[in-house]
Parts: sequence; C-alpha cells; structure tokens
Amino acid sequence: MQERLQKILSARGICSRRKAEEFIEKGLIKVNGKVAELGQKADPEKDKIEVDGEVIESRKDLVYYVINKPRGIITTNAERKNQETIISLLPKKLQGKIFPVGRLDKESSGLLLLTNDGVLAYRLTHPKFDHEKEYEVITVREITDGALNKLKKGMTISGSKTKPAKIKRISQTKFTIALTEGKNRQIRRMCQKVGCPVKELKRIRIMTLEDARLKEGEVRELSKKEKADLLESVGL
Repeated sequence: MQERLQKILSARGICSRRKAEEFIEKGLIKVNGKVAELGQKADPEKDKIEVDGEVIESRKDLVYYVINKPRGIITTNAERKNQETIISLLPKKLQGKIFPVGRLDKESSGLLLLTNDGVLAYRLTHPKFDHEKEYEVITVREITDGALNKLKKGMTISGSKTKPAKIKRISQTKFTIALTEGKNRQIRRMCQKVGCPVKELKRIRIMTLEDARLKEGEVRELSKKEKADLLESVGL
C-alpha cells in the first residue's frame, strides 16, 4: 500500500512529518535509488527507502526532560502576561527548545514530559496508540465502589464514551486511574458525573516514566535508561 513518504518516515520513528518535508526538499531521502520529491508516495513493504546520514544524525539532537508541574501553572508553549506557564519554569537555556507533550489543566499537578522529539509527542498524544498515563485522584467526598466501577467501565461524556480505565482504590476519597486517552478535563468530568467532584488531581506516570521524588516545579533530564524505556514503550 502506497503512503506519503512523510507518513512512512514518521511511523518508523525517524522524524516528524514536518521534518520529513524538510529532508525531502534537501534531497536527503531516496526511493529505489532516486532522490525523492515532495508529495511522493511509496510502498514501505516493496520500495527501498534510504535516508542520508544527516537525517539519522538529527535524532541525536533530541532531548527529553520531565517536570513536576505545580497547581496554578498553565501548560502552554507561549508566555502569558501576569501568568506563570510551564515554559517560564524552565532554565533559560531550555526555553523555546523543548515543549510539553500533552497538557495538564491549570488546577492539576504532576509529571509532564518536555522534548523536541515530535515523533514521540505524536505517539504519546494520539489516541490510536493507546498509551497509558496514570493519575492520583482525591475527591471532595467518599467515592463508592459503584462509582469507581462506572469510571472503570467507561461512560458517555459530551456525546462520546470513554475507554475502559484501570482503577485502584487507595482510601475512601482517593484512588488511581490509568487512561489510554486524554479528552479535555476527562477525569474531572467523569468524577463530576458520578457525583464525586475532584479535589486534587495529579499525574504520577507517563507510560514507563515515574518519579515520586521529583519536587514540585523541579525539572530534570531523563536518564539514558528512562529515555530508552520510554521510546521502546511507544515502539520507537
């Protein structure tokens, strides 16, 4: 089956689609020995697709950081007047070079991945890949087993049903939930629907990435093992 070269290169984890366009325009991609053209299609099962060493080298410039986002901070790439954002918490040397993968709403806290790897960002945020993110939830009142079961099975919010989730009770008002999707304010809306509004919401895991010791507002680079495990978990 023929597909655009940009899509093939992205699916193989070589580069993002936008970056693939740049590489094609520079003549760094070949199909069956001939320099590819922008808009060209190929069959990844039949055609020989070659990438110049410069393309592979470009992935060496990719960096991966994690931050423990405090409550009250906005997840955005842009600066906001009179409002603290994720970008404003980063060291100057990283500002404008790495970007948050997905979002945590202003009143939520926890782990947020920041990188310049567009392929990884796509794999982690597109719902078709079913990659897990886990959250710790505290509700304003006791949540029943029945309510937790409804969250686990999935429910209809804003006209569409949520996917099944993994639930683990910690106390009468506290539990963890692992999702493979990320609808806008999904957990808050789900809890509201079962009559137990969220008091506190914290992300504690992104696929293989966890760090219970990372302090609020603290940012650090992923270790080689963390990076390898995370990339492997999304098929890169």
